Amino acid sequence: MTMQRQLIEQYSGELRQQLDAILSYWISNTCDRVNGGFIGRIDESNIPYPDAPKGSVLNSRILWAFSSAFDLTNNNGYLQMAGRAYSYLSDKFLDPVYGGVYWSLNAAGEPLDTKKQVYALAFAIYGCSAYFAASGDAAAKATAIELYHTIEQYSFDRACTGYLDAFARDWSAMDDIRLSAKDANEKKTMNTHLHVLEAYTRLFRVWPNAAVKKSIVLLLKNFTDHLIDPASHHLILFFDEQWNAKSDTISYGHDIEAAWLLLEAAEVIADETWINAIKKIALQITSAAAEGLSANNGLEYEYEPGSGHHNRQKHSWVQAEAMIGFFNAWQISNKEQYLQQSINAWQYVKESILDQQYGEWYWGRNEDGSVMQGQDKVGIWKCPYHNSRACIEIIRRSSR
Repeated sequence: MTMQRQLIEQYSGELRQQLDAILSYWISNTCDRVNGGFIGRIDESNIPYPDAPKGSVLNSRILWAFSSAFDLTNNNGYLQMAGRAYSYLSDKFLDPVYGGVYWSLNAAGEPLDTKKQVYALAFAIYGCSAYFAASGDAAAKATAIELYHTIEQYSFDRACTGYLDAFARDWSAMDDIRLSAKDANEKKTMNTHLHVLEAYTRLFRVWPNAAVKKSIVLLLKNFTDHLIDPASHHLILFFDEQWNAKSDTISYGHDIEAAWLLLEAAEVIADETWINAIKKIALQITSAAAEGLSANNGLEYEYEPGSGHHNRQKHSWVQAEAMIGFFNAWQISNKEQYLQQSINAWQYVKESILDQQYGEWYWGRNEDGSVMQGQDKVGIWKCPYHNSRACIEIIRRSSR
C-alpha cells in the first residue's frame, strides 16, 4: 500500500468515526418528545429551547443526513431518525392548500412563517429524494416530484431563465424576499440556484426524468453564463431578474461548494460534454476559493473587493465544504496539493471546530481564534448537513 493510500484510508476512517459522532449527537439531543419532530434550537452551551420555532430547512437537512448515512452504513437507527423527519415534514411543513413548504412552524407544529422560499423547497426535494433511496417509501418520491413541479410552475423565469427566490404563501409577490437578514433583497441569488441544482441532481438519481435533466442542464448553463465571474472565477451572489449582477461579495465557502456540486450534477446526468467543461471550471473555482485559505489552514468566510474588507471568521460549514471541494479537485487533477488541502481542512476542524465538551461542531471561530459567541448548535441554519455530508462524500470517494 502506498503512503498516499494509507493517508486516504486514515482520513476516511477518521471521518467514519466523526459521522457517527455527529449523528449520535443529533439522536441524543434533538428529538422533541413533547410536540414531535425536532427541537428548533439548542445554543452553544447545549441548552435546548423547546419553544423555539422549527425551520423547514433544518427538518429537511436532518432528513437528508440520516437518509444518506443509512445508505452508507445500513444503521437502522439512522433510518428511524430519517423516518421521523419525513413524517414531520409531510404532516406539518407541506402546505396542503397552496403547495410547497412553510418556512417555519411554531414549537407546537403550527404554521408560523408561511412564505415560500424556493431554497426551502429545494432542501425538501433533497431530503425526500434521499429518504426514498434509503427507505423505498414511494410517498417520499411522490413528494419530491410534486415539489419539483411546484418550483417549475411558480419560480422558474420563463423570460430570462433561472429561478426567482421567494413568494408569499399563495405564490404572490412579496417586497422582502431575502433568505436571511444578511442577504441582498434581490430576485435571483446564487445560493438558491446552487441548492436547486443540488436538489434536482439528487432527484434525478431516483427519478431520471427527461424534464429534470433538461432543468439540470439549464442550471449548469445559468452558472457558466451568469453565476460564475469569468475573470475571477468566483461566484456572483445576487442578481436582478435580467441577470444583472448586484453584488461583488466573494463567499469562499460557496465557491468551494459549487466547485464539486456542479461536477456532481454533470456526472449524474452523464453528459460528457458538460463533464469535461465543468472539470475545467471546477478547478478554476477551487483555485479562486483557495485565495481565502489562512495560515492555519482554515478557509475564511467572505471578502468585499470594493472596500477591501476581509471577514476572516472561519465558519464550520465553510471548512466542511473545503474538505470536499479540495478532495474533488485532487480527483480531477491528481495534484497532491489539493489532497493535502482537504486533509488540512479536516485537521483545522479537529483542532478548532469540534466541540470537545458538548459534541457536534461549533458555529465557527473569530479571526483571533476565539469561538464565535451567541451562535446555535442546533437551529434554523445549524444542521447536520455540511459536516455529515463532508464525511459521507469523502468516505465514498475514498473507496473508488
